[in-house]
Amino acid sequence: MAEAHQAVAFQFTVTPDGIDLQLCHEALRQVYLSGLHNWKKKFVRFKNGVMTGVYPGSPTGLLVVVSGYMSYAKYTKMDPSFGIVAKLATHIPISKYITEDGQRIAGGVLVGTGLWVTIIFVMRNVLKSLLSWHGWMYNRHGTVSIGTKMWLVLVKLFSGRKPMLYSYQSSLPNLPVPSVKSTVKRYLESARALMDDEDYKRMEGLAKDFEKNLGPRVQWYLKLKSWWTSNYVSDWWEEYVYLRGRGPIMVNSNYYAMDFLYVFPTHLQAARAGNAIHSAMLYRRKLDRAQIKPVYLLENKVPLCSAQWERMFNTSRIPGVETDVIQHVNESKHIVVYHKGRFFKVWMFYDGRLLFPREIEQQMERILADTSEPQPGEMTLAALTAGERVPWAKARTEFFSKGKNKHALDSVEKAAFFVTLDDTEQRYDPKNPVQSLDSYAKSLLHGKCYDRWFDKSFNLIVFKNGTMGLNAEHTWADAPIVGHLWEQVLAFDPVTLGYAEDGHCKGKTHPSLPGPQRLQWDIPEECQSVIASSLKVANALADDVDSHIIPFSDFGKGLIKKCKTSPDAFIQLALQLAHFRDKGKFCLTYEASMTRLFKEGRTETVRSCTVQSCDFVRAMMDEKQTREERLRLLKVAADKHQDLYRMAMTGKGIDRHLFCLYVVSRYLGVDSPFLKEVLSEPWRLSTSQTPLQQVDLFNLAKNPEYVTSGGGFGPVADDGYGVSYIILGENLINFHISSKHSSPETDSHRFGQHIQQAMRDILSLFQLDKKATKLI
Repeated sequence: MAEAHQAVAFQFTVTPDGIDLQLCHEALRQVYLSGLHNWKKKFVRFKNGVMTGVYPGSPTGLLVVVSGYMSYAKYTKMDPSFGIVAKLATHIPISKYITEDGQRIAGGVLVGTGLWVTIIFVMRNVLKSLLSWHGWMYNRHGTVSIGTKMWLVLVKLFSGRKPMLYSYQSSLPNLPVPSVKSTVKRYLESARALMDDEDYKRMEGLAKDFEKNLGPRVQWYLKLKSWWTSNYVSDWWEEYVYLRGRGPIMVNSNYYAMDFLYVFPTHLQAARAGNAIHSAMLYRRKLDRAQIKPVYLLENKVPLCSAQWERMFNTSRIPGVETDVIQHVNESKHIVVYHKGRFFKVWMFYDGRLLFPREIEQQMERILADTSEPQPGEMTLAALTAGERVPWAKARTEFFSKGKNKHALDSVEKAAFFVTLDDTEQRYDPKNPVQSLDSYAKSLLHGKCYDRWFDKSFNLIVFKNGTMGLNAEHTWADAPIVGHLWEQVLAFDPVTLGYAEDGHCKGKTHPSLPGPQRLQWDIPEECQSVIASSLKVANALADDVDSHIIPFSDFGKGLIKKCKTSPDAFIQLALQLAHFRDKGKFCLTYEASMTRLFKEGRTETVRSCTVQSCDFVRAMMDEKQTREERLRLLKVAADKHQDLYRMAMTGKGIDRHLFCLYVVSRYLGVDSPFLKEVLSEPWRLSTSQTPLQQVDLFNLAKNPEYVTSGGGFGPVADDGYGVSYIILGENLINFHISSKHSSPETDSHRFGQHIQQAMRDILSLFQLDKKATKLI
């Protein structure tokens, strides 16, 4: 499809008179512009590196300090350097170019620079110490104590002006290593709710033995690692939890994000892709320039770690026999698009600039209009990324390490991201809400198992009717980071960029824009057999997923706040009540919490099933219990949950510590019955809240229709549930539920009904309607 003459810079022919060169000036111009763009990018990265490296200081601050020092020394005729300048001057050779005054100036500049560096060092370390204090988290909800206000003033004072995305990285504290004693104590506390007396006594014996004998030994190695590295958890977590997993990452690891729930900006697939791709590339440009603002907590004063942003684009997971690796390239000027079994390479830059939305739409229209057939094995090729990792790793080495296959695979793996122009239609249908949303979720989670490249950092999926969504690989980052990108893409799409009246992107097509390049594959029958085997595994996994989406609109955080209860604690207790009603028993519950208050922090586990939550659930199930007693137990359970959440966020969680202790024990070749049993316990209820981070992008009070459906993930345990939820505005909470059809114990739709009823039942305890009547 690409114009052939654009592929070469010159042609030549041999004639009797010599060699006749036929230069293509347009191609040479594109080469020049490409090089110019590359050097500009290098300069911006260098400048950002300098700005980040001296934060909370700035180059302007250097000029102020040096000039101030020189002025003070000149007009007071004093030497505030205590003779250092004079000593420095003696080591600077006197020549006709450097006078004695020049020596003093040079010495003054050196001393002033040293003073500036010292100021930066002090400010950075003071800021690091300030950010190590987390007492602000224990303020009563909605209030800020005087001590916290004073602390915020100090944080502001020692922070620099106009921080970039990575400015705070060197000022963030390291993740602390909890003591073995405290971790064992809190583990036993969490286990008490799920064990009878006999099992608990046995586990208590194993725990105490570990605390006394093996624990101190493995803890020593972990302490040593915490002193030597930025984060004692993150690298092992990435390697052993994600990269060393040999099972399919589709469903088991990858997760998805949905489009707007009620708004459909355009029905044109190519146009929606044009705006979305352009928005994503604008985000990448801001990311390359470090212009994305850091994410904060507490009145935009407490920064979170930004390390996970580094591998958002130009990244792919590369399969290996024993372990996978993450491949990230600094520069990628193209994306790869999949449509009806064909792969296309689409350049994102022309004339030295990023393509406009209408030009990207033009490229998508060319792909949609292409009627060529897939090459043998090409249609289902991406199923290799959906199946087991070992067959994919071996096939990659054997069939994709040379020739056109290597070139084509490089194009996919080094693309900025992967795009699928899906040939199905997905959308929320008010007339059939359950089936339409369930189908939409499953399509984003796994699709046809061969129309998503699951190894890419993320896949942008645009459906035939203009609806879209994301599928993201989990290794390189957690959901909030992908969510940050997705929020900006959604916000830019209908509002900032917009569409013409006919549904097309605004702007004009380009008359001489080279078309997409069809990737060429040569897939032998042996490889096609491996593809078919991977597809069979992936299909079985996908068919077993039972997805259910609930837009819960009975009430939202607005009413929950009137109950003077944390919305997250409220929902977690509702999930506990719903699970007990669903299965008649309690289970080990995982709630994801972030540890990004620390350098390179990722997640920690909040064990939401506690003795206190069980007491509350039993009270709700006991018809004889009074409303007052249920309310009291609710408050106790909610306070306990909030305390556990705070501990997880502030580095006092137990599960990442236990995980790392286990890794060290394996390195030492020592078996720990306690650690082995703890790490093998199944999470039959795995939950996560998707935060809406950039509230300013979505004015839900004025435009309540601009709400996203959130996102979800597959079930973690074969006989368990996965639940993701997003709190949107004051009146909507979306739940994403997953389980497996093959388990006789689970049913996502049944569990969804229990969740809705549990939410209503808990709210009714507060009798808000009666309070409102009294006020009237």
